[in-house]
Amino acid sequence: MQAETRTLLRAAIGTYPATRALKDGELRSNLLALDFADVPVISRAFAPMVRDVRYDVSEMAIATFLQARACGKPLVLLPVVLAARFQQSALLCRADSDIHGPADLAGRRIGVRAYSQTTGMWLRGILAEDGGPAPDAIRWLTFEDAHVAEIQDPPWAERAAPGQDMLAMLRNSELDAVIVGNDVPDDPGLRTVYRDPGAAAEAFWQRHGIVPVNHMLCLRRELAEERPEIVAELLRLFAAAAEAAPPGPRGRAPMGRAALRPVIELALGYMTAQGMLPRPLTVDEVWDGLPANLG
Repeated sequence: MQAETRTLLRAAIGTYPATRALKDGELRSNLLALDFADVPVISRAFAPMVRDVRYDVSEMAIATFLQARACGKPLVLLPVVLAARFQQSALLCRADSDIHGPADLAGRRIGVRAYSQTTGMWLRGILAEDGGPAPDAIRWLTFEDAHVAEIQDPPWAERAAPGQDMLAMLRNSELDAVIVGNDVPDDPGLRTVYRDPGAAAEAFWQRHGIVPVNHMLCLRRELAEERPEIVAELLRLFAAAAEAAPPGPRGRAPMGRAALRPVIELALGYMTAQGMLPRPLTVDEVWDGLPANLG
C-alpha cells in the first residue's frame, strides 16, 4: 500500500482555546500537516512573515495585514479569527492621574509599542467615537517600527530613545497614558482611562455589533493560487478547532468574509483616519487572492 503523503506547511500560530485542538494534534488532515514554529510571543512572527514570507501560514495582526496588502506583499488573508477582544481595558494611566476619560487625552503624551499596533488602532478609533481627541491631537510616543518595513509613523508620532521602557515612563510621569496589549499589568499604581471598561465595551457593541478582531490567519499567495485545496482544508481545520473550543461571552468569533465585512470596513475606516495606510483599500482588495468559492 502506498504511504500517505501530506503537504507539510511551516506554521506560526499562537495557542488559544480556538487553536488548541490543532496544536495538540487532536485534529488531523489527510491532505496537510502543520509544522508549528516555536514562537513564544506570536507577534514576533509578523515581521518575518510580512518581510520575508518566512512561513507558509501564519497568524497575523489585522492592522499589519491591511498595511501589507496596501504595500503589495504576497500574502492572502483567510477569514479565520484567532484573537478578538474589546480593547478599553488596554488603555492605562496612573492611579493618581487627572485623566478621567477620553476627552481628557487631548494634548497628552500616550505611549504605544508601535503606532501600527492593532490594539492602538482600535483604541484610537474608539476614543474618537467616545468624545476623545483625533489622533493628531495627541502626542504619540512609539517604541518600535511597524512590521511592514515601508510603513512610517505619521508626523504626530515620535520615537522614544533607545532603551526606554514604556511602563516605567508612565510610572515616572514621562507619559500620561499607555496602550498595552493583551497582558494588562497587575499594578495598583495604574488604572484604566475608562472608569468602566465593561460599560464602554457594551457601548461599542451597541454601536457596531462586533468584537474588535486583533489576529487573523494568512498564507503565502503562491500557495493560495497554486493549491486552492490547501486553502479549503485550512478553513475546514480552523473551523473545526474553533468549534471544539468553548464560545466567548459574545459567542464564537465570526468566520467567513461576509460575516467579517463589518470588522474589515471599520478597521479600514479607522486606519484611514489615523494615517496608517499608504493608499486607500476596498474590502474586495483585502480578500484578493482568496479563491472565490471559499470563505
